[in-house]
Amino acid sequence: MGADSNLRVLDAGIVRPSNLQLPPCSLPLTFFDVKWLRPPPVQRLYLYRLHHHQDTTHLISDLKASLSKALTLFYPLAGHVRLTPPGAPNSNRYELFYQPGDGVSFTVAECDADIDDLSQDNPVQVAKLAPLVPPLPKGRAVLAVQATVLSAGQGLALGVTVHHTACDGASSTHFMDTWAAACAGADMPPTPVIDRTLIADPRGLYDIYCKGLPSDDEIEFVRSSVSSIPDDQLLATFTLPQELLHGVKNMLADEAAKQGAPSPRCSSLLAAFSFMWSCYCRAKQEQNQTKTTYFLFSVDHRARLKPPVPDRYLGNCLGPAIAAARHDEIAATGKGGLLVAFMALSDALQQEVGEGSQDRWDVCVERVKDAVKSGVLSVADSPRFRVYSLDFGFGKPAKVDVLSVAKTSAISVEEARNHGGGIEVGISLPTTSMESFQRCFADAMQEL
Repeated sequence: MGADSNLRVLDAGIVRPSNLQLPPCSLPLTFFDVKWLRPPPVQRLYLYRLHHHQDTTHLISDLKASLSKALTLFYPLAGHVRLTPPGAPNSNRYELFYQPGDGVSFTVAECDADIDDLSQDNPVQVAKLAPLVPPLPKGRAVLAVQATVLSAGQGLALGVTVHHTACDGASSTHFMDTWAAACAGADMPPTPVIDRTLIADPRGLYDIYCKGLPSDDEIEFVRSSVSSIPDDQLLATFTLPQELLHGVKNMLADEAAKQGAPSPRCSSLLAAFSFMWSCYCRAKQEQNQTKTTYFLFSVDHRARLKPPVPDRYLGNCLGPAIAAARHDEIAATGKGGLLVAFMALSDALQQEVGEGSQDRWDVCVERVKDAVKSGVLSVADSPRFRVYSLDFGFGKPAKVDVLSVAKTSAISVEEARNHGGGIEVGISLPTTSMESFQRCFADAMQEL
């Protein structure tokens, strides 16, 4: 039984930018943005513990007021995606359009769920978490928020749904940091850079990426939120402490030395990807053990474009790094699987950031489609977003989950809460697959 059986909606309203004088704004989608028209939105759940003396009514009022202030700076997020009207510049192209009166859906609810049950690392039914994140309203809105007071006011679940056409993880983190600072009365981050003309498209990538998209009347964001989740679909968090990541790096260096090769440059993130990919393939029983398996992670190109795009650019600026290797080689126990995984990931990163990489962007959508057809493990979020620092004035999160991984066959990657420099990974699997993954994860930890 899902949490929706005791979810009670208390209020469903709209929060608008506090500056009522904002002019209408049309932001044309770039080739970085339009790639995301089809995939589902990103749904994050921030779980906070509250003290008994905290007035939740006042707290939610503060959240709404500060959201209104943040939306004045990030006003395109209060708009919606549409086709540019006939006769306008760039007609028949998609744009993010804001006009005065637009706002963000803000739902207030209460639920009898226990904060300790929801925030544990052990597997939790996705059906218990899904009602705590809002769907996007009809009309291709790109942002929705839900604040749910948990059992006896002991906790607050803040569900945030963002459609990827509006912005990437760096931009949505910038927005969340701004909202939290406004609520807590802290120093505000720098304002966003709202200018899609910064992304040049001399090779016509927008039109290339639009090929094969559904027709305009078939694109509706609301259909693709996390819903109708089977009861046996679980979400669990696995922590990779810094000691483990160092162990992976040392093992890779030792293997390279044995082969007379230079010591590989392995970041903590690539070490974490290698470990998780290897565990995932071990746990996944493939009939064809020699089939190619894929791992996809995003690379931020803000600093790599010519000229570079500012860090605070509001939009998408991601390219896919796609690693490929044989399933049985990645799934090999001991050092072998980890080494194959790392080499494939390292090659994929170099292909995406190395010399001439941008010349291959015209085929990146087709490459992603091919990987998805064959079976791909992809990554949401990044430890550099520092999600566990998000303090609205009532403390840092007890847990952050990316619920949309239950729909997208992805893993979420964040900084570890309780292990300095470690990484925590969220993964969603059916019960039997989760049990198999837990065994493989424990075995791999033991081997290191």
